[in-house]
Amino acid sequence: MTQLALCHLWRAVGVNETKPELNNDEIARYSRHLIMPEVGMDGQLKLKSASVLCIGVGGLGSPVAMYLGAAGVGRIGIVDFDVVDYSNLQRQVIHGTPDVGRSKLDSARDRLNAINPEVTVETHDVALSSENALELLANYDVIVDGTDNFPTRYLVNDACVILGKPNVYGSIFRFEGQASVFATKDGPCYRCLYPEPPPPGLVPSCAEGGVLGILPGVIGTIQATEAVKLIIGVGEPLVNRFMIYDALRMKFRELKLRKDPECPVCGETPTVTELIDYEQFCGITGTVTDNVSLEALDTTVKDLKTRIDGKDEVLVLDVREPQEFQICRIPGSTLIPLNDLPQRLAELEGYKDMVVHCKSGVRSAKAVKLLHEAGFSNAKNLRGGILAWIDEIDPSLPKY
Repeated sequence: MTQLALCHLWRAVGVNETKPELNNDEIARYSRHLIMPEVGMDGQLKLKSASVLCIGVGGLGSPVAMYLGAAGVGRIGIVDFDVVDYSNLQRQVIHGTPDVGRSKLDSARDRLNAINPEVTVETHDVALSSENALELLANYDVIVDGTDNFPTRYLVNDACVILGKPNVYGSIFRFEGQASVFATKDGPCYRCLYPEPPPPGLVPSCAEGGVLGILPGVIGTIQATEAVKLIIGVGEPLVNRFMIYDALRMKFRELKLRKDPECPVCGETPTVTELIDYEQFCGITGTVTDNVSLEALDTTVKDLKTRIDGKDEVLVLDVREPQEFQICRIPGSTLIPLNDLPQRLAELEGYKDMVVHCKSGVRSAKAVKLLHEAGFSNAKNLRGGILAWIDEIDPSLPKY
């Protein structure tokens, strides 16, 4: 990338050009940066003057926040509303075992303060939404997307385009990770790559499909690297490029991206000029038939327990994967994984009542929709899945 292009990109980031001084402790802390000609004193002062907002402090947000804090980014914002769970500790390295049950924001803030007390950490205990996204993102120079669901990814993308903020994107699933930089002045946005979201339930989340615990460390550090390059104005950022990492084969490959002139957000004649309902856009809410909503077909774990205790003839259909079934199960349940269900519908003939469940209720909702379309109008979705069963009915079962 030419120096002129870098200067153009630097202006697009919009980092505050008022450069404070480094004290002696900071000079010692950042000495390995200061002796690099690509960074030096000027670059380190740019980092100190910069602000980055991390959307989520989970698997990706953990290494992003820690490395940006260690690098000396002056102001780091973190957005999250979750608490630390044991299942987080396999990959969310900003949190430790003593933090289980604590707010992720409190845990992350304490860890960042321990890494670098010179950095200002701002916490936002909210779920990012169309109502608050523009106000939150407007106060930061670079946005790092560490989310794990499609509605929020589209929300972050659209807000970044509207505000003119670079979006450092990353995603992870099982053994594969992806990274890019979207929404720069002349580069594509997330919608240029994915104009439409996939059908609900087609792409499992990490909670449903799993993820190698080390993988977010690789992708998160790439995101942190891209954020630092954007701030300092060096190197060739992942603009117009989409990087794919395969951990099983230990291979990186790269796709070339182009800005879509017909993109509804960043194209020549945008039609999306304000934030929309992203749950609806991604089809999260919907109907099974023209008249029946998905929510109307829910049942609770307490109702299911009452029916089981009453010896009702109800089939408890588990649509998780076999390895999940091995971890824990509802007594008497029948396993037919979601992907196998269309080919095994004949096995369900004759059942008058069915309660379908998965881990948390997402895959089972898709299964219920499929069953109703196939004529099984008696199928209901277990709200909250087996996690709700463990919380409310049988806490002796292990959570995962």
